[in-house]
Amino acid sequence: MSKTALIVEDEIFVALDLERILQDAGYKVVAIAADRQEAMEVADQCQFAFVDVNLRDGCTGPSIALRMARDHGVKVVFVTANPAQIEQPTPALGFVRKPFSEASILAAARLATSNVEPARGRMLEAI
Repeated sequence: MSKTALIVEDEIFVALDLERILQDAGYKVVAIAADRQEAMEVADQCQFAFVDVNLRDGCTGPSIALRMARDHGVKVVFVTANPAQIEQPTPALGFVRKPFSEASILAAARLATSNVEPARGRMLEAI
């Protein structure tokens, strides 16, 4: 399942931009999910996930991240304009602030596919 990503984002143009960046770099995007239900249906198929905090079903990103990490071992990076809304402690590796650059997304993807483990309960700084 190496280099497989899930994008959890309800803004379609943002999601498609993330998908393009990842695919151009050789990553496989297994799905784009806009809410908790869609994300959890495919969480077991990915190595890492880019998760927005505020989704179609509300501020569910942090709980989605917790469940994906706990139940499926998915590494999570938040991609959000609202990092202050990320609940601590969190299983996430870190966050990329919107608007993002291609370089920051690729750096986050490299981190998520490396052997780095989440900092127990404390998120790494912005990527």
